[in-house]
Amino acid sequence: MKALFLLPKPRFLLSLTSLFHTNPNPNLNFQRPPFHKLINRPPSYRHWDLPIPTLKQSLNPNPNPNFSQSDFSTICALLTDPALSSGAPLEDALNRTGIKPCSGLLQAIFSHFDASPKPLFTLFRWAVKQPGFESSVTLFNSMIDVLAKSRAFDSAWLLVLDRIEGGEEPELVSSNAFAVLIRRYARAGMTLSAIRTFEFASSLDSIRDRDSEWSLFEILLDSLCKEGHVRVASEYFDQQRGLNPSWVPSIRVYNVLLNGWFRSRKLKRAEQLWRTMKRENVKPTVVTYGTLVEGYCRMRRSEKAIELVGEMRGEGIEPNAIVYNPIIDSLAEAGRFKEAMGMMERCLVSETGPTISTYNSLVKGFCKAGDLGGASKVLKMMISRGFDPTLTTYNYFFRYFSRCGKTEEGMNLYTKMIESGHTPDRLTYHLLIKMMCEEERLDLAVQVSKEMRARGCDLDLATSTMLVHLLCKMHRLEEAFAEFEDMIRRGIVPQYLTFERMNNALRKRGLTEMARKLCDMMASVPHSSKLPNTYSGDGDASRARKTSIIQRAEAMSDILKTCNDPRELVKRRSSFENTVSVADQLIEDIKRRANKT
Repeated sequence: MKALFLLPKPRFLLSLTSLFHTNPNPNLNFQRPPFHKLINRPPSYRHWDLPIPTLKQSLNPNPNPNFSQSDFSTICALLTDPALSSGAPLEDALNRTGIKPCSGLLQAIFSHFDASPKPLFTLFRWAVKQPGFESSVTLFNSMIDVLAKSRAFDSAWLLVLDRIEGGEEPELVSSNAFAVLIRRYARAGMTLSAIRTFEFASSLDSIRDRDSEWSLFEILLDSLCKEGHVRVASEYFDQQRGLNPSWVPSIRVYNVLLNGWFRSRKLKRAEQLWRTMKRENVKPTVVTYGTLVEGYCRMRRSEKAIELVGEMRGEGIEPNAIVYNPIIDSLAEAGRFKEAMGMMERCLVSETGPTISTYNSLVKGFCKAGDLGGASKVLKMMISRGFDPTLTTYNYFFRYFSRCGKTEEGMNLYTKMIESGHTPDRLTYHLLIKMMCEEERLDLAVQVSKEMRARGCDLDLATSTMLVHLLCKMHRLEEAFAEFEDMIRRGIVPQYLTFERMNNALRKRGLTEMARKLCDMMASVPHSSKLPNTYSGDGDASRARKTSIIQRAEAMSDILKTCNDPRELVKRRSSFENTVSVADQLIEDIKRRANKT
C-alpha cells in the first residue's frame, strides 16, 4: 500500500484553490470556494506529517445507472430552494419537472438530505403517486428513519399502517422498519412507546412467520440499554421470563444486559448478572468476555480486564480483537502507551489479529495526549500492514485540532483528504465548523458549510445552530434569519436558546418586523421554552454570578487556611453562609432591576 505524502505549499499553510481536482461524487457540480483568500498565515514548523493513501476512483462515472444525473440535480435544486415550502408548493414543482422517479433516485437523494424530513416526506409521497413507481424496502425504511429521527412519529406510523391495513405493498413493512422505530423511540427517551412498538410488531403474522420476534426483542433491549434505560430493559426481560417460564434466553440477550449495566456504570448490577449467568450455566462466548472486558475498561479497571483474558483462556476461549481492543483503548486513553503497545503485540499473534478499531484506539489515545508524532507513526504502521485509515481515524485528529483551536492544521488535513479522494463525513464538517465558529472566522465557516452541502452532507441541528449563533454574534442578522428560516423549512426545530438569542438581537437592532416573523415561525412548530440553567440574557447578572463564585471560593479558602480543627469549621459555617447569602442577594437585586427596565 503506497502512502501519499502532501506537504503544505511554501507560501501558505493551506491553499484550496485546487481543492476539487478529484470529485468523488460525479452527481454533484459546484464552484471552487476561495478558501485561499481566507487562510493566509505563514506555515509553522511541524515535526509530524500524516500519511493519507489515495483512494482508487471508480471507473463508472455514474454509480447509479438507474437514474440520470440531470434528474438528481433537478430534484436537489428544488429541495434546497428556500422559496419552496414543503407540501403542495414543492409537490407542484416536482410535477412540473416531468421526472419519472425510481427508488434508486430517491435513495440517492435521501442519503444527501437526511436532515431535511419535511421536503423528503413530500418527495416520497409525490413519488408514490406517480404511475409505475415501486418503492423498495430499503427506501421505505429510510423514510421511516428520517421521520422518526425528527420525532415525526405520527407520520411514520401513518406510512406503516397504510401498508399493513390498506393492503398496498404490505411487503415493505419488515422487521427492520419496526427496529428503526424502536431505536428512535429509545433515543427520544420514550421507552413505553418502544415497548409498545415491539409488542405491536410481535402481534403481526408477517413478523412471527419470519421468526423475527425474538430478534426484535433483542433489538428492543439493546436500544434501551444503549440509551441509558437498562433498568427498564431488565424489568421487561424479567417480565417476559415470568410470562413464559419455559423460554430460554439466548446468550445475546445476556450480553446486551451486561453491556447495559456497564454502560450505566452500575458495576454491582453487572457483576450480579454475571454471577447469575454462571449459576444458571449460561455458557459465555468471546463476545460475552469482550463485553465484560470493555465494561471494566470503561470503569477504568484495566487490570481486572486483563485478568479476564487469562480466565477466558482457562475456559478454552481464545481472545481476539473484540477482547483486546477495549484494553488497548483504555490504556491509550490513560496515556499508558508502552503497555498499550505491548497489548498490541499480544493481539498481533492472536488468531484474528488487530482490526482497524485497534489502530484507531491508539490514534485516539495519542491525539488526546497531544502527541501527533506518535499518532502519525501509528498511521504509517497500519498502512504498512494493509489497513487503510478510515474517516473515524482522521476525525480523531480533527477532534484534537478542534480542542486546541488549530484551524490551519485542521484545514490542511482536510485539503489532503480531498486531494486523495476521501469524502469527509458530517462529523468532519461539524468539527471544522466548530473550530471556525470558536475563532469567529465567519467567512471561512460559511464557505465550509457550503462545501458541506455541495458534497451531500445536509446541515443538522448542531451545525446549523453553531452558524446561527456566530452570525448573530457578528451582527449579520439577515443571514442568521435566513439560516433559521431554512431550518424551519427543512423540518428541523431550532433550540429555544437559539430563538431567544436571535429575537433579542433583532429587537435591539430595531428589526421588529423580522423579530415578529421569527416568533411566528417558532410558534408554528412544537418546541420547549426551557433555557439552560447556565444561560442568562443579562451580562450584569452573569458577571455577578461569577463574582459570587469567586467570593465563595475565597471565603472557604480563608477558613481552611486559618482553621485546622474540623470542629471549628462548624462554628464558622454561619459566617461563610452569610458571605454566600450576600452574594446570592446581589444576583437577585440585579435580576429585579433588569426586569423593571
